[in-house]
Amino acid sequence: MGRALDVARSTPARDVPVGAIILNADGEEIAAATNRRETDQDPTAHAEVLAIRQAVKNHHDGWRLGDCTLVVTLEPCAMCAGAILGARVGRLYFGAYEPKTGHVGSVHDTLRDPLALHRVETRGGIRQQECEKLLADFFSPLRGR
Repeated sequence: MGRALDVARSTPARDVPVGAIILNADGEEIAAATNRRETDQDPTAHAEVLAIRQAVKNHHDGWRLGDCTLVVTLEPCAMCAGAILGARVGRLYFGAYEPKTGHVGSVHDTLRDPLALHRVETRGGIRQQECEKLLADFFSPLRGR
């Protein structure tokens, strides 16, 4: 999670600071990405989606990331949870929970839905306070606090 936090800190200024990394079965980083939705003017440019796109280019098994681990600083949304399932990511570790849009237990649990065609080992709340602080530091000037 430390590396994902470092990546999140490099998020372009107008984008919500979220960092994602993907590690292969040997623990080697094969992708790293930040949110770039505002910067790229692309609603799909979430850190998880961009990391998955990068990882499949560097992975020995193409788009199937079953032996990989995605580490992200914020609980994935519905779109990202769908991308994680679609890419067959093996493990997901995330930091802060997202009570408004989180789809790994907060609003819905897409990854552990009994109808999901793929199972993802999941663990949340890793270095949660650090991840939450990064987001709070970003949002507090925007909300006038």
